[in-house]
Amino acid sequence: MERPSLGVRVVIAEDEAIVRLDLKEILEEEGYDVVGETGRGDEAVKLVQELSPDLAILDIKMPGQDGLAAAREITAEQGAAVLILTAFSQRNLIEEARDAGVLAYLIKPFQRSELIPAIEVALGRFNEMRALKAEVDSLEEQLETRRALDRAKGILMDECGLKEGDAFSFIQQRAMSERAKMKVIAERVIGGELRP
Repeated sequence: MERPSLGVRVVIAEDEAIVRLDLKEILEEEGYDVVGETGRGDEAVKLVQELSPDLAILDIKMPGQDGLAAAREITAEQGAAVLILTAFSQRNLIEEARDAGVLAYLIKPFQRSELIPAIEVALGRFNEMRALKAEVDSLEEQLETRRALDRAKGILMDECGLKEGDAFSFIQQRAMSERAKMKVIAERVIGGELRP
């Protein structure tokens, strides 16, 4: 019996049709939405770009482009979480997969009981990485705002004889009245177009 949809979109890239069909069936029974499938690595990259899935399951050995090369492209763009399927458990392949940004791997033949936890690991790690990137971007934005504010306050103190607190208040009040970010107001002060 199919479970209700989890809202997790998956692209499958596996050149063995029978394995691809099994995967699709298991995923759909478990509530995943298989939005695209292919037997080629280069097509897998295109499908991820076009369909924006949450997860790409890639076989290592495929025509067109192997799974590791496809994984490198997908993870470079942070397109989706990547789970690699391989018939090989060689250490060097696993290390290459990790270096390519693969978040989980599964050795064929696999059992349903191994597939779902591997998917959950890949999705969990991907979401952690996204959250971390958003946090870093936010911190960088905060730092840029702080720098712009400090420069603008310095200009207002030097050129207009304002005290630091008054310079800050001017920027803050102007930002509120114009419904703009303080960084934007600070940049206008730095650019010379705004003075009290």
